[in-house]
Amino acid sequence: MSAPILLQVEEGLARITLNRPDRLNAFNAEAAQTWADVAREATSRDDVGAILLDAAGRAFCAGGDVRDMAQNMGSGSEITALAEVINTGIRALTESAVPVVAAAQGTTAGGGLGILMASDYAVVGEDSQIGSRYANVGLTPDLSVTAQLTRAVGERRALGSSLQDRMLSATEALEWGLIAEIAAPDAVGLRAEEVARFWLSGARGAYGQAKRLIRSQPARTFIEQLSEEARSIGVAFDTAEAQARIRAFAQR
Repeated sequence: MSAPILLQVEEGLARITLNRPDRLNAFNAEAAQTWADVAREATSRDDVGAILLDAAGRAFCAGGDVRDMAQNMGSGSEITALAEVINTGIRALTESAVPVVAAAQGTTAGGGLGILMASDYAVVGEDSQIGSRYANVGLTPDLSVTAQLTRAVGERRALGSSLQDRMLSATEALEWGLIAEIAAPDAVGLRAEEVARFWLSGARGAYGQAKRLIRSQPARTFIEQLSEEARSIGVAFDTAEAQARIRAFAQR
């Protein structure tokens, strides 16, 4: 039996693939633990400069596996524990200094929205649909959805999305700032890989630190953020990568 989450690392690119296509890549306990393990490994390896998050089959991620919940989960505490395991993987991706691009085809719903927003740059298909839909089964948002959705699109739109049985089209998601690009359905993965290769071919360290500064900003005051920016640019200036690029720029 194939693993529910796959990891492949090649030439600096770590590809994390959600691999339960028969369940629309929804998470059960096995997938949750594998996700956490894979995300931690991908973000801790010295040979990884970019991460591509994609999925097998016709959907990106339907969140939690509701059928598995009904059959195998006996209490809310088990659901909480499952969410905390998945959160470990989300935190690994969002807190790392490795930029993450997502290739999201088809449907992204429920907790899948949190998985999508664990990426720093999302490419979706023209026919994609994205939504919360937790209340359809009597549940509340988890997997960072309330935090990341609100930060990405604003409180009013986050409320509108969460309090209605509504799926956003790819165009709406782009207009809201929830995603970065729309591609033809058969070109989503290719475009996402182009983004990842762009990071790898450029100043990969600087891209990673820019991601870290933006992602970690809510934990600091404005003054603290200014200080962290000043510290980070000084550290970057002393790297061999920056010194080489600065010399090349100055010689133009």
